[in-house]
Amino acid sequence: MKYAFPDNFWWGSASSAPQTEGETLAFGKSATIWDQWFAQQPTRFHNGVGPADTSTFYQHWKQDIALLKALNHNTFRTSISWARLIPQGRGEVNQEAVKFYSQVFDELHAQGITPFINLFHFDMPMAMQALGGWESRDVVTAYADYARTCFELFGDRVKHWFTFNEPVVPVEGGYLYDFHYPNVVDFKRAATVAYHTMLAHSLAVKAYHERNDGGEIGIILNLTPSYPRSQNPADVKAANIADLMFNRSFLDPALRGEYPPQLVALLKEHGQLPACQPEDKALLAAGVVDLLGINYYQPRRIKCRDSQVNPDSPFMPEWFFEAYEMPGRKMNPYRGWEIYEQGIYDILTNLRENYNNPRCYISENGMGVENEQRFDENGQIQDDYRIDFVSDHLKWLHKGISEGSNCLGYHMWTFIDNWSWCNAYKNRYGFVSLDLATQKRTIKKSGEWFRETAAKNGFDDRR
Repeated sequence: MKYAFPDNFWWGSASSAPQTEGETLAFGKSATIWDQWFAQQPTRFHNGVGPADTSTFYQHWKQDIALLKALNHNTFRTSISWARLIPQGRGEVNQEAVKFYSQVFDELHAQGITPFINLFHFDMPMAMQALGGWESRDVVTAYADYARTCFELFGDRVKHWFTFNEPVVPVEGGYLYDFHYPNVVDFKRAATVAYHTMLAHSLAVKAYHERNDGGEIGIILNLTPSYPRSQNPADVKAANIADLMFNRSFLDPALRGEYPPQLVALLKEHGQLPACQPEDKALLAAGVVDLLGINYYQPRRIKCRDSQVNPDSPFMPEWFFEAYEMPGRKMNPYRGWEIYEQGIYDILTNLRENYNNPRCYISENGMGVENEQRFDENGQIQDDYRIDFVSDHLKWLHKGISEGSNCLGYHMWTFIDNWSWCNAYKNRYGFVSLDLATQKRTIKKSGEWFRETAAKNGFDDRR
């Protein structure tokens, strides 16, 4: 069967500044929370590889953009580093950074590739973290000033902006589950961080819309559908609460300009609501996006709790549900994530039926595999498993589009093997392999498949 996609479909991939640029404390850039954490606890990072040892995009941007062109990308997403552009978080702009990002955007356009640019990808400048990070409303206003600076400097060349990538992750990692700096476990502080993030988002959206630049602004959300173990009311209730906390806490303000009343009531009941100001409601209403980016990797399987909560334990999302390990599920054993291709269709269906079918695209979807060098044949990684992963997800994406979903493109995570936070280079995701010792780039078999797919605007089922 042939799967053909709509005309002008966005074919591309995604990356980020902190995971690819390198030169993390050079050319005027200041430290982020990742530089700080690595300096304090290098053993938390796989093989001791920290944020300075990324994919050298700062040096090799022209070569890498040529590779994007060779893989028939018509779009590409990366991010601007706040700590590189405005090293103190507010105030003086680093002209070295302006030159670098200008060169990147100009070269993308020269190669016929439309830049999709994100403003924040987990990389809080330490100068801002010292003020409290997203717990501080001062940092919220500083972010809005940073966003305006980006629009002023690059708005003539960038017409697709995103405020945040996966804003729930710093909440989970930094304030609930201890896998991001500042390694806090405190639900109310987590709720404050989440709330202030969406206030910052709304300020940026409002500022961009006031400019009338002829572009669009959105947000990138990792939507992880919550599937109940059964249709028993207790399981369904548990899955709905998980969905409220991890998906709708960002999706509803981004698409509806307000929080779900059920979430507000739940947090209020347990004394976990963040402090609100009278002007916040109108600000959130101004934050409705023009375009939604959807990162999809895995489903969330949920069941009701089998035991009562210890009332003396810290308040956590797991007070209301437990993870359910569904028998027979297909797994990526390297990442520990379930592979469930239909999830991408279910997300689009939910958006179509419950959120007025917004303009959206798949901003990330990918498969991390450990020790990929064992699949090297004659100098090329034979990653048929990645081709199968992408094509199987694209089939369900195609079904959603054919039923009327307003999905405009598909971006793979990622273009070139990159640094993945505490996992460093443990799992490889790219269409292009990276030799860490030599920085040599080599297109994998999946990259060749994607090149052909993008050229044909679709693919033939190979199985």
